[in-house]
Amino acid sequence: MNTKLLMTTSSVFMGLIGIALSFMPNEVLETFGQDPNEILTLTLQLTGALYFGFAMINWMTKAFIIGGIYSRPLSIGNFSHFFVAGLALLKASINGNPTSAYTYTMTIIYVLFAILFGYVLFTHPKQKQTN
Repeated sequence: MNTKLLMTTSSVFMGLIGIALSFMPNEVLETFGQDPNEILTLTLQLTGALYFGFAMINWMTKAFIIGGIYSRPLSIGNFSHFFVAGLALLKASINGNPTSAYTYTMTIIYVLFAILFGYVLFTHPKQKQTN
């Protein structure tokens, strides 16, 4: 599997979410029909910082060998994030969340990333053939 592509796409995805949550928390809350208040705004900004930090880790390690025993903490962290968040989004999608278009889209993206990072985590990376 091309882990460089996986790490790059996950980095861009999480980076965009991180930037949006960090710099536009009130707009994000209004999109989901919530009234912005101080604690929700701060919570989204802190979550945005987490997303952005994770995006930077993925970006900086995109050229590493990832999978099997190589960069195991990185693959476990990504798999755990996407798997747990994917399950939460799947539950919200099944329960008929009122913002279902956003929820369904995010569910598909998260489940796809969870599957891909699960594959990377539980398989051994292929070595480049040298002639």
